[in-house]
Amino acid sequence: MPISSGISAPDFELLDDTNTPRKLSDYRGKNIVLYFYPKDDTPGCTKEACNFRDDYSAYENAGVVVLGVSPDSVNSHAKFKEKYQLPFPLLADDGHKVCDQYQVWGPKKSMGRSYEGVLRTTFLIDGNGLVKRVFENVRPAEHSAELLSELGISV
Repeated sequence: MPISSGISAPDFELLDDTNTPRKLSDYRGKNIVLYFYPKDDTPGCTKEACNFRDDYSAYENAGVVVLGVSPDSVNSHAKFKEKYQLPFPLLADDGHKVCDQYQVWGPKKSMGRSYEGVLRTTFLIDGNGLVKRVFENVRPAEHSAELLSELGISV
């Protein structure tokens, strides 16, 4: 079960898709959508990322930062970002340390096989670094609209 709302979001530093280090604390003073997703360029993850892309101007106009996190490499993120023209940073969580920190790495099942992986989860973090809301088992196709509604932002 992921960390809960009302607590300070754990700080971290990860490399983004351009190999630039990014710290969560660099974004203090802004609302943050921190979304964890399983894998670049897979159907659900692509749908989720493209919906954030399509709604990005609404987030940007409201001063909300969008950050995607998965265990994929910097190179994989760069290709995924370029292929779909994603306007927000994708952070490479090599070894899933931040996924562990946020408790979004765990048992999954697909086509009868069990394995460990990223549990699709989003954290809404306020300008003081507090987790305001946790979205678990998100539906990729509807998730951006759900977040915009939660934030009171119209597209």
